[in-house]
Amino acid sequence: MERRFARNEHLLQRWLIFMMGLVIMSFGIALMIKAELGSAPWDVLHIGLQHQFGLTVGSWSIIIGIVIIGSTALMRRELPQAGGIVNMFLVGIFIDIFLLLLSTPDSFIMKLIMLVSGILVIGYGIGTYIAPECGAGPRDSLMLALQEKTGWKVSRVRGIMEIGVLLIGWLLGGPVFIGTILFCAGIGQVVGFALPQCQKIVYRLIERGGRHENINQRTLRSNHYDGSSKEIR
Repeated sequence: MERRFARNEHLLQRWLIFMMGLVIMSFGIALMIKAELGSAPWDVLHIGLQHQFGLTVGSWSIIIGIVIIGSTALMRRELPQAGGIVNMFLVGIFIDIFLLLLSTPDSFIMKLIMLVSGILVIGYGIGTYIAPECGAGPRDSLMLALQEKTGWKVSRVRGIMEIGVLLIGWLLGGPVFIGTILFCAGIGQVVGFALPQCQKIVYRLIERGGRHENINQRTLRSNHYDGSSKEIR
């Protein structure tokens, strides 16, 4: 039986892990970009926009994120989730930081290793930021909003979105190559493998932290957390 966090349970720990996951994912994105063997569909768009209009890749990630969050809010007629807003800004900022720190290898083999490492790191980053259940990212929120509006399967909506984004990015001069194919073919499997591991680690860390907190403050019942280990997956 799946365990889930209560809405306000262990908020500080969950948000710290959520943000750590975004940093990990951003590092993986930067690895893929610096490998120069093709990028993920959304990054093809961001890089294409950079080629045509300037600014940084991270800046375009934030700008597109703002457009997506606004569109999703209008479709759903509700305010954006905090997790989506934090996701949008942190990922854009850290992509630019990592792109400044990383350099492209000279040999094809090293580029390929960098590319594959990037896909793996992205997968574990996604698993890490999903596990604490702090909210979906802007693009996932848009995908779910479109699924609700059209009644199509999530996989179909996601496929159409990514093909459309990839085509626009390619027309703008974004890098479409072997890395793009490997990402599209493999990221689902990587996340599917990484997410359960990340969830187990996150729940164990938070459960252990909450247990220690309760032991240290056993006589101060008003300071106890509202959640209990039974409510965690």
